[in-house]
Amino acid sequence: MRVTSDVIREEFIGLQGKVASSQHTGYVGIRGEVMDETKNTFVIQHEDKKKIVVKDSAVFNFKFSDGTVVEIDGKLLVGKPEDRLKKTVKRLW
Repeated sequence: MRVTSDVIREEFIGLQGKVASSQHTGYVGIRGEVMDETKNTFVIQHEDKKKIVVKDSAVFNFKFSDGTVVEIDGKLLVGKPEDRLKKTVKRLW
C-alpha cells in the first residue's frame, strides 16, 4: 500500500489498531481489532473486552491487510466515517 494523505479515507473497521500515545494514559497500549467507529470514537476489541477510545485524544497505529503500518493522529479522523470521504487534507509530511 502506498501511504498518502488519502489514508484517512480508508475503512478502519476490521483493521488491527493500537493506541500509540494519548492524553489519557489509560488508552495507551490498547490494541486489537477495530470493531466499530462513530463520529468521535473507535471501539477496539482488547483482550476479550470492547474498549472505547476517543479519537481526538489519541494517536493510532493501524495495520493494513498488506502489512503496512500507518500512524495517524486521531484528530484527523474525527467525523462520521462516511464524511471522511469528502474531507481533503494537505500533505502531512
